[in-house]
Amino acid sequence: MAEARFFVLSAKDSMKRRLKINGFIIFIVALLIVLFPAVVFRKASGSFFNGIMKIIGIAFILLGQIFRASARGYKSENSQEGLFLLRSGPYAVSRNPMYLGILLIGLGIVSVLFKWWVLSAFLLLFILRYLPLIFKEEKKLSVLFPQAYQDYQRSVPRILPSLSMIATREISEYLPIKLPWLKKEIGSILAVLFITLFLESWEDIKNAGIRAYLFKEGTGILVVIIFFIYLVGYLNRRTKNGVPNKG
Repeated sequence: MAEARFFVLSAKDSMKRRLKINGFIIFIVALLIVLFPAVVFRKASGSFFNGIMKIIGIAFILLGQIFRASARGYKSENSQEGLFLLRSGPYAVSRNPMYLGILLIGLGIVSVLFKWWVLSAFLLLFILRYLPLIFKEEKKLSVLFPQAYQDYQRSVPRILPSLSMIATREISEYLPIKLPWLKKEIGSILAVLFITLFLESWEDIKNAGIRAYLFKEGTGILVVIIFFIYLVGYLNRRTKNGVPNKG
């Protein structure tokens, strides 16, 4: 128990350092984008493929945000401050659902805004930044939960869920949501969404006008946002009626 408490305190200190490092990385990336916009931003295009990729990108951003909120909220309510190994909820399909959420958000932003070479840069940065953290966390969990974590590793993927896991489960089983969980994340959710939409629509509206933009892409994006609002409501109702069992 004393060893477990030590790991919990260590994890809290590690989280503070991680937030500082992530903030610094975001600042550097934002600075490079501001200095070299023509190098990274995709030119406005009215092609059907480009419009579809933007809609898919917004869906990825919203899905990633839901995964992050679900993973954080579920962990805070059920992990007993890190003393309990979670294997249900979002942790039933991914051992690292928060990192999965970050991956989906990044892929979504690239799909909406940037040239395709940026995808390789993002994936490389994601691997270099988060894979060492994942390995470090796995070592700690292997010490805290020797046999249970080995079994968990064999049955659940590290990040990307398998299609069979997703297809055979009701979505609320692996993506529980409560509105208080979302409220804690609402600032970052709205900031990412609004900034992405502003940057995505600015040049299109300037070149073609707001009516043309709404007709071509805006309507599709609005439909996706409405769908995810409905999805959150559905998941919230299902979660309140019965949160997946811990374990």
